[in-house]
Amino acid sequence: MAEYSSEQAAAKAEYAHKSKIGGQALIEGIMMKGAFRGAMACRLPNGEIDLETWEIPAKFETDPKTGRQRLMRPWYTRIPFVRGCVNFVTSMIDGYRCMMKSAEKQYDEEIDEFCKWKKENPKLDELPEDEVREKFAAWLTAQREKTDAKKSKEDPKYVPLGAPDAETVEKRWDYLQKAAENYSYEEPSKFEQWLDDKFGDKIMNAFMVLAIVVSLVFSLGLFLYLPRLVVGWIKPLTESRVIRSCAEGIVKLAIFIGYMWLTGKLKSVRRTYQYHGAEHKTIACFEAALPLTVENIRKQRRFHPRCGTSFIFLVLLISIFAGCFNPYKIVWQRVLFSLVLLPLVMGISYELIRLAGRTDNAFTRVLSAPGLWIQRITTQEPDDSQIECAIAAMTPCIPEHLEDDEW
Repeated sequence: MAEYSSEQAAAKAEYAHKSKIGGQALIEGIMMKGAFRGAMACRLPNGEIDLETWEIPAKFETDPKTGRQRLMRPWYTRIPFVRGCVNFVTSMIDGYRCMMKSAEKQYDEEIDEFCKWKKENPKLDELPEDEVREKFAAWLTAQREKTDAKKSKEDPKYVPLGAPDAETVEKRWDYLQKAAENYSYEEPSKFEQWLDDKFGDKIMNAFMVLAIVVSLVFSLGLFLYLPRLVVGWIKPLTESRVIRSCAEGIVKLAIFIGYMWLTGKLKSVRRTYQYHGAEHKTIACFEAALPLTVENIRKQRRFHPRCGTSFIFLVLLISIFAGCFNPYKIVWQRVLFSLVLLPLVMGISYELIRLAGRTDNAFTRVLSAPGLWIQRITTQEPDDSQIECAIAAMTPCIPEHLEDDEW
């Protein structure tokens, strides 16, 4: 992590360093992406933080003014409007990849089997402690035998674990008891078990592809087709392009805000919103040139002008204006025309978000206000453990030279 001198910290705090580092809330974790490195930190079922980092390919050029090596950005990041679409697509791909990984990290086969074993033996708590330990030692031995048999077939060089000694049994008992407290165990149905036995990872990959297709179709139907269909039923609203576009926009915004609010009532989504808040507060702490500590981050605002929520709101808002030029009246034709204009709408929205992220004036404050208001729904105050995850994800993404992180 880059270190600040006292003078540099004071200067940064005075004009607020506008960082380009962005992130995304995951399932029990956070992903951050900087100029040279990306990272994701997830809270595992056992309470530990799992950190995964990856390098982002970068080229450098000599700055003619300072003579120092500086980051050379790809051509598409220097073209206004084009960079918005490219950035949106790459962010979606990275975000989905990390989201799937974070979901996988919440599954621990050993903890899952331990929960299953405890469920199959409901009277364990009534037995003497030494008898419980004997039963657990037998279970742990059987689990290790399964693991050794499986991995020996996969890797001839695999060294078998063997039967556990008394000290290992005690350690694993304490570990699994603690890990199982916060682990969500669901017994698979007979159909799910059959699918897993027959197809294994192949069926999971197929489900992932299907989930992407279904979510894409659902999103297009919800935000493109449904508003036009609803407004099309109200004949007085279809007589003017401007009135029709405004009406469709109002329906879109109502669906968007309603969807965010309703999903936020789910416990799992609410926790994701808390991680979203931790992500924002951590970036704000860095931009204020303060050390990344839980105490400093806790004091920051959880709303940020560069949030993806604000971006989506701007896309919906600008699509209202773009809809005024839609010459068609039939629903499917209006949807198709909107799809053609979507890259331009996203490009304009990105430039506005970029402007709001790098400057602070009356215009950008007005521009950011609606998105910041909606973030009251899509972000929640995080707890200290979630802030710790955000710090873990943020730290590897901070470049050595702060100039590489400036707009």
